[in-house]
Amino acid sequence: MTEPLYQRDAYAREAKARVEAITEEGGLVLDRSLFYPTGGGQPGDSGWLDWDGQRLPLATAIKGRGESIVLVPSEPVPLPPLGAHVVQVLDWDRRHRHMRLHTALHLLTAVIPYGVTGGQIAATHGRLDFDMPEMAQDRDAVEAALNDYVARDVRVSDGWITGAELDAHPELVKTMAVRPPRGAGLIRLVRVGDEADPIDLQPCGGTHVARTGEIGALRLGRIENKGRQNRRVYLHLDS
Repeated sequence: MTEPLYQRDAYAREAKARVEAITEEGGLVLDRSLFYPTGGGQPGDSGWLDWDGQRLPLATAIKGRGESIVLVPSEPVPLPPLGAHVVQVLDWDRRHRHMRLHTALHLLTAVIPYGVTGGQIAATHGRLDFDMPEMAQDRDAVEAALNDYVARDVRVSDGWITGAELDAHPELVKTMAVRPPRGAGLIRLVRVGDEADPIDLQPCGGTHVARTGEIGALRLGRIENKGRQNRRVYLHLDS
């Protein structure tokens, strides 16, 4: 099992770790990871490992067997040996953009209250697919509502509930195609806004900014028809 440091502190940029395994494909498993593994539409983090005066560039992180996280090198260079103590260095600029966009997409689900059938985050934009027959809301009104939530600069926090508690509140699950993971026994909830009256509250394992003001200005992009009941909505960071 890899301890997911990114859940405890999404702003940590460096951390020490120990190499626990090397996969057949040449990936590395550490005992603790700053690097978020690809999942839920959010790309895996990239960065470097430093040890004994050497540096290993990392292209991404992916989920491995069980609760492990596999770090994927971006170049065919020597790997640190088993048991080596390394320093993880996160590509912070890339991660931070993912955090801003991920929180922005949570705001989008609050503005467009339909089930989500898919989503993806990239460096400059994100998109969500909604289970709705047509885009009934005015796009200017949607963009204005999103930027109003950003301007309020409300807190983004997380907590944990059991599978039984989630079953008792199915309205918390907005994603229709992907169900929240239950393997660890507890399910992480991400809350945007006040605990008593949140703007958004849903299961999520990804990384987020601490306050909505950190997202910056948002711009609504294309709205595509992807089927009789599917509309794809793009969202862009202005900077």
